[in-house]
Amino acid sequence: MMRRAGLALLLAVAVQGPSHALDSEQSRGKALLQSLCSRCHAVGLTGASPHPDAPPFRTFGDRKLYDDDFAQRLQTGLSTIHKDMPSFRFDRTEAEAAVNYLKAIQVRRQPK
Repeated sequence: MMRRAGLALLLAVAVQGPSHALDSEQSRGKALLQSLCSRCHAVGLTGASPHPDAPPFRTFGDRKLYDDDFAQRLQTGLSTIHKDMPSFRFDRTEAEAAVNYLKAIQVRRQPK
């Protein structure tokens, strides 16, 4: 009986595809970004952004996340030239959690 239940669980996981487990800091970052940004941006691994000019966060890649001062810019007040985007100011813990979540969800580009 246990063997059959284990096999059923294994099949259920395999059918769902790969999981993307987040650590606790990344989960906090995701929750923060969902509350502040999901009105315009796709915050998760799938889906389109509600605002047509707002890129999905999973596509940021090298553009924004991997420069050394992105977390610092979140702390000093992130603002852009886009008239629809409000300014945000994160504390250090929030900024680090947000950046770590964003790094965790980036879609790897396929080589050409």
